Amino acid sequence: MAGDAAPAAPPPAPPPLSLDGGLSLRLIEPADEPRLVAMYARLSRHTAYQRFFAAMQRLPPDWAHFFANVDYRTRLALVIERRAGDETQLVAVGRYEPTALPDVAEVAFVVQDGWQGQGLGRLLLRELLAAAAARGIRRFRAYVLADNHRMLRLLDRHTRVLERSVSAGVAELLFEPLEPPRPGWEPPPATG
Repeated sequence: MAGDAAPAAPPPAPPPLSLDGGLSLRLIEPADEPRLVAMYARLSRHTAYQRFFAAMQRLPPDWAHFFANVDYRTRLALVIERRAGDETQLVAVGRYEPTALPDVAEVAFVVQDGWQGQGLGRLLLRELLAAAAARGIRRFRAYVLADNHRMLRLLDRHTRVLERSVSAGVAELLFEPLEPPRPGWEPPPATG
């Protein structure tokens, strides 16, 4: 569209974090658009519904574009990927988006079904909160289906929940990190 700014380049960040099982954690980048679509196609309907509150046949390309193109300051996403032959597959994504409050960001996570229960959600939560803290974001909001017990347990165990309400089957939580963020995340240089 006319007037759209070019996507921001990823800021300097630690090299991808190598994990067990040939996995690595890194910042999302625009080239991940097709990987996001492919990951969505591998999600069960249940997992897709828990993340998006809707079961779509496929992730719309404009959503993939929006999700993969972040400014690395007010909007940021981390991915966990694995190499499968010559292909790189995303297996988990954690992100934050701005809210009306300058020090509060909304977070969302999804882990591919076969990788759930292996600590990837906890890792994404920890690293995402550290990245946000380096950018001045101290509190977080999450909207979670009330029957998504795994996600609610993750937030209960690894954050300090400040407010919780449930309406129409959706839990809204306001929380902050339980412990100080891991050092090492540097905010990107100011643009403009």
